[in-house]
Amino acid sequence: MSNAPRRAKALAILNNTKMWRSNYEPPLLRLLWRLGIDVPPPHFVRFVPMFAFAAAWFASGYGLAMWFFIWDEQGTSSIVAAILSCMAGLFFGLFMAAYYARGRRRYHLPDWKSL
Repeated sequence: MSNAPRRAKALAILNNTKMWRSNYEPPLLRLLWRLGIDVPPPHFVRFVPMFAFAAAWFASGYGLAMWFFIWDEQGTSSIVAAILSCMAGLFFGLFMAAYYARGRRRYHLPDWKSL
């Protein structure tokens, strides 16, 4: 089954919760959908995949930005920069996964596979 009908149903459920649209349909997600990448809304992603995705993209983005703007000029070694980026990504991923899991419980959202 294609995810398009599931996504439409999930977005209708999320819209009925009265939470902000930008919360359940963030700009990055809308961009992925426009590019044809069919992923579920973040409230319907399980904890571990959400943790891994959020940690990976944040660590890489944070690490690159910090390297070009601060760490390179300070003479920070690449190993220390990688460790700091990974730590920041792990904290951010944990926070985001917990945030969306809390929203799933708070609004009594069904499982993605049951839609």
